[in-house]
Amino acid sequence: MPTTSYERPERSREEGGGAQGYPEGDDRRPANGGPPLRVILHEPEIPQNAGNIARTCAATHTPLHLVEPLGFRLTDRHLKRAGLDYWPHVLLKVHPSLEKLRQDLPHGRWIYFSTRADRLYHDFSFLPGDCLVFGSETRGLPEDLLKSESERVLRIPVDRTRVRSLNLATTVGVALFEAMRQLALLN
Repeated sequence: MPTTSYERPERSREEGGGAQGYPEGDDRRPANGGPPLRVILHEPEIPQNAGNIARTCAATHTPLHLVEPLGFRLTDRHLKRAGLDYWPHVLLKVHPSLEKLRQDLPHGRWIYFSTRADRLYHDFSFLPGDCLVFGSETRGLPEDLLKSESERVLRIPVDRTRVRSLNLATTVGVALFEAMRQLALLN
């Protein structure tokens, strides 16, 4: 199992205004003025996955939120290498807990992804301001959370006779691009 040591970034880039590439007043932005979508990784463990997800977030102007504990240091060379030279374009925030993150993002609708869900991601209607929440690579999201939020827990279908699940970075990409497609955010 990966270590749970981590370091906070020296500074986080703030979400706001047109920083995500969508001007103020754009109807693809949520009413509260925040970004159209956010990606949340709950206790990610593998730096290469987080780096690849950060790269996807940079490419799509999507803020990335990491919930501690992290299974790596933000200075990890594998994390940096997977994100290549795109790190300056990642809107990154690290949060000490899921509860604290909820307090920081009170207006977003949280959508959870799990291999244990019944509802398929492509049968769900995403909305501006949605927070796409993904669990750790080995444990996924906490069972009590999935039960209490069952109406918003989605699954990406895979042939489970061949594989247990998709890689976390692949799952985030599939879900994020489907939400962006539905919200007409793809150019």
